[in-house]
Amino acid sequence: MKFQNLELDPFQADAIAALDRGASVLVCAPTGTGKTIIADWLVDRALTRKRQVIYTAPIKALSNQKFRDWTRVHGDDAIGLLTGDLVIRRDAPCRVMTTEILRNMLLQDEAFKDLDAVIIDEIHFLDDRERGTVWEELLIYLPKTVQILGLSATLSNAAQFAAWMSEVRQTEMVVIRQDQRSVPLDFWVYSVETGMVRPNQFDAEHERWLKKHPPVKSRDGRGERGRGRSSGGTTRHSDAVHAVWQAAGLPCLYFVFSRKLTEQNARSLTERLEGNSLLDEAQGVEVRAIVGALEKEHPQLIDDDLRRALFAGVAWHHAGCHVMVKALVEDLYERRLVRVLYCTSTFALGINMPARTVIFDGLKKFDGISMRPLTTREFLQKAGRAGRRGMDTEGHVVIRVDHSEWGDIREPLHRLLQGQPEPVRSSFSLSFNSVVNLLSRNTLDRVRDIVERSFLSFARQAEARRMEADVERMRGQLEAMADKTAKRHEKDIHKLERRAEDVENRSWMEFEGRIRFLVEIGYLAPDLTFNAGAKVLTHIQMEEIFVTELILSGTLEDLSGPTLFGLLCAVNKEFGRNVRVRARLQGQALNAARDANKVRMSKTVVEAERITGFGVTWCPEMIPFGAMWAEGRSFNDCLLFIDSETDMSGDLVGAFRRAKDLIGQLKDVYKEDESKQSMLADLLRAVSRDEVLVID
Repeated sequence: MKFQNLELDPFQADAIAALDRGASVLVCAPTGTGKTIIADWLVDRALTRKRQVIYTAPIKALSNQKFRDWTRVHGDDAIGLLTGDLVIRRDAPCRVMTTEILRNMLLQDEAFKDLDAVIIDEIHFLDDRERGTVWEELLIYLPKTVQILGLSATLSNAAQFAAWMSEVRQTEMVVIRQDQRSVPLDFWVYSVETGMVRPNQFDAEHERWLKKHPPVKSRDGRGERGRGRSSGGTTRHSDAVHAVWQAAGLPCLYFVFSRKLTEQNARSLTERLEGNSLLDEAQGVEVRAIVGALEKEHPQLIDDDLRRALFAGVAWHHAGCHVMVKALVEDLYERRLVRVLYCTSTFALGINMPARTVIFDGLKKFDGISMRPLTTREFLQKAGRAGRRGMDTEGHVVIRVDHSEWGDIREPLHRLLQGQPEPVRSSFSLSFNSVVNLLSRNTLDRVRDIVERSFLSFARQAEARRMEADVERMRGQLEAMADKTAKRHEKDIHKLERRAEDVENRSWMEFEGRIRFLVEIGYLAPDLTFNAGAKVLTHIQMEEIFVTELILSGTLEDLSGPTLFGLLCAVNKEFGRNVRVRARLQGQALNAARDANKVRMSKTVVEAERITGFGVTWCPEMIPFGAMWAEGRSFNDCLLFIDSETDMSGDLVGAFRRAKDLIGQLKDVYKEDESKQSMLADLLRAVSRDEVLVID
């Protein structure tokens, strides 16, 4: 079978055949094997039939890439984009959007006329602790007539997942697995002392090394296995890159688990090249032309360090980068004009940016609280970027390590190389906004039905059935037991029965707990009719209880547009560690921050925080930056008041964009108040400019 002049692989043809006969399909295949071509076929079919298709993804970069790709193929009129930041051709037959936007449209009972199918990319995001509930809600709410195409590189329990989807959607759900990569991966370990060797070979070298550099003894006389004295042969990131370069292994993605190190390492490698470049002469000319054209439009965008790095074929990429810098780096990488890219985990998610070689600087990452080992799924997602289909016969994955580090890395690496990706587990936990929206549109029985159709409830019911089977087995053993033993055994049976009942009903009990809380704080009346709090909450989707309390308390009343925007930035984004802010709160902004802080520490907000398990975002230092932006100050002016070792542009743009989304939610709250509507509309226009509108 052929599509777009390409001979399809068997798994691609099987998936398309299943879709063609009307089934929904879950495709599980490693990164780089060509899952996306199935989505391309589905979009092409819908447009040919003059019907609609929706594509959703967990990250805006992935949504934006698909928007650009499909616009090139099908033309401007056919493709629309809805990401919260931007709405382009909202009524186009093929719409690309974030998963949250589609869920919200479904909650608001938006009609989907002629909707053929929904493509859910990175469908394993369903187990994301903060956002996973949205994926489950989406799959529950979508009309059963709509076909689903789910795509994942790392879904090990696909059969269980598909069984749930078949049950909840009452339609056929076909699993298509492709375990073999089209470009196989080769795994290496590199140190300056051993060069590029296989992990088992490095292990043997390490044993010899330990004899020469015995473990350091602690004071109690115990040796620390694997932690020998350093021989001075520290392996730098640039050593690993140089070895890969010498082995013709470029282009290369170098994963670093710190924003600061992505920038530092890129600068350091550029210095080590001493004015030389990884690009040939023609490539160098092309980079200079592209960078020069961007600098003409935005003279202050690119500093000397970044310019030198780009001219050398080196770059960095992390979530904090300026949106235009990220877009530039991605464009140059796609054109093969970045030969070494230092990046954080965000670059591994979905976007089509393969390399010949992937290097890991370590096997741990910071999760916002502490350093923790990479999961198998995270490792494979990043490693899977190695090997470009149609260009490489194999992809290379390199772990940079020193002998003194091997004791900590050996076992985790073995686990990652041998293990299957962790199964997807439900993170279903309806937000308070979802709770009130469900109650506003459904009877309590219907709401219970929705809650009990979740993947979490499905898994719990399966667990309850296993317990019930154990109860039956244990009952069968009673007759053969002596009286004393039988009594103890019967107690165990009763305990297990109670546990099974508790597990089976737990999802609904958790939902009832949220309803009780909303009644206790007066948002809902005892008969579940809506008071002012619930009416406001139906529109608020960020920091839901905190923002609702800010509205109900009057904290947002009579604030100027800039102060209000600053406050909205403060409730959706926090400055990272080691960031020093030189903008001070004063006047109205200082008073507003004090009032908001009282609300943040109120019993209602603290209890909501406990129930959801998510910390409230509150960063008053962000207020002056939002105010400056709303007053029309330039982005560079805002950055002058931040001292940070890494680029904070992306964080600031993220805060402005989310605050802009919150303005839209406030407009819905105040839809009956003309003066508020007018003020918010003016504020929306003031902040919707420049970096906030860039497609990144």
